[in-house]
Amino acid sequence: MSDLVLIENESGVRIITLNRPDRLNALTSELMASLVDAIADAARDASVGCVVVTGAGRGFCAGGDIKDGGSAVVAPNPQVGSRVEQRFAGLRGNMETSRLLHEMPKPTIAMVNGPVAGAGVGIAGACDLRFAGRSATIVTAFDKIGASGDFGSSWFLSKIVGTAVARELFLLGEKLSAEDAFAKGIYTRLHDDEVLRFETLKAAHRLADGPRMAYRYMKQNLNNAEDWSFEAQFDAEALNMGLSTQASALISREQQKDS
Repeated sequence: MSDLVLIENESGVRIITLNRPDRLNALTSELMASLVDAIADAARDASVGCVVVTGAGRGFCAGGDIKDGGSAVVAPNPQVGSRVEQRFAGLRGNMETSRLLHEMPKPTIAMVNGPVAGAGVGIAGACDLRFAGRSATIVTAFDKIGASGDFGSSWFLSKIVGTAVARELFLLGEKLSAEDAFAKGIYTRLHDDEVLRFETLKAAHRLADGPRMAYRYMKQNLNNAEDWSFEAQFDAEALNMGLSTQASALISREQQKDS
């Protein structure tokens, strides 16, 4: 694992830290590849009950580093594809970070310790919960570089705040203070910077120590509800209710045997 992404394990909580504080954790190709690997590993590790993503230093994630070869010419390759196809494949692969955070069957929390911009909006938005410090400004910023947005930022913002506010944030590109972002529902909890880590990890440990099978199916229900029809959602809830309660009961009996 690259030293651009730090991993901490704390009693069932996996803390993943973007470690490029000199550039407000702007995403380079190497950092993005390492981040995908770190998130994928956390998703499949059965010992992990909750995943926390944060940034080192004074920023969460400032989006892509445009100095990191963003305009470099990619040679066409008949075995791989055109320049456009290769760049699409590379970006789409890196965007798996957001998909995994959103879809993994365990709670995910963005510990937003400072400015968020660009792809960072998608990464934070992909998490189930966003705990922010008072220094956590947020701006889409894609208009500043003539780009449309990536890492699921448009999808997640539309789901979190609704399409009208999402269009405002993208098209006008105005920076929101932590208080404004909290008022719009982008941030789940708002804390003083000095206690952000303590409060976030307190919630993360509560989740990691809680009924993991219930959270697995609960998250599946919530993800289904974003797109499914009313009747299909009812059927899924009924099925998942049985699966989750049965799994939780079996786990409880096994724990009682071991105690």
